[in-house]
Amino acid sequence: MGAPQHRPLQPLHFSVGRLPSTMEEREKLDLIEERLRVFEVFGDFPFADIVDLCLVPDVIIPSKFKVSDFVKYKGTTCPKNYLKMYCRKMGAYSRDEKLLMHFFQESLAKVPVSWYTNLEASRIHSWKDLITAFIR
Repeated sequence: MGAPQHRPLQPLHFSVGRLPSTMEEREKLDLIEERLRVFEVFGDFPFADIVDLCLVPDVIIPSKFKVSDFVKYKGTTCPKNYLKMYCRKMGAYSRDEKLLMHFFQESLAKVPVSWYTNLEASRIHSWKDLITAFIR
């Protein structure tokens, strides 16, 4: 059995209580079965604990905090200039390193947001670690 081929996700609709009668419904059922097989291959997810998903798990977000509207960084401009812009927008929270680190993801798009979500938390302990990795 080769690697599963991935198809774009589509909404699935079935009538409950009857077998699929059309070719389209059969294809939808096959797609569901394919998705289930993918989950079976992976078994237990290595990040079943939500703490494993967070880069900054113990961040404290102020009750009235509102994320600034950012021009999202897409990786096509100077990262140092982008960091200056981010820090200026988050200026009121410049002393809260964990908050800066946590909400940095909100200012990213496309490849950079994928980069952020794949960072290893064991290597990023401070704002300095994060910006150093970002600039690299």
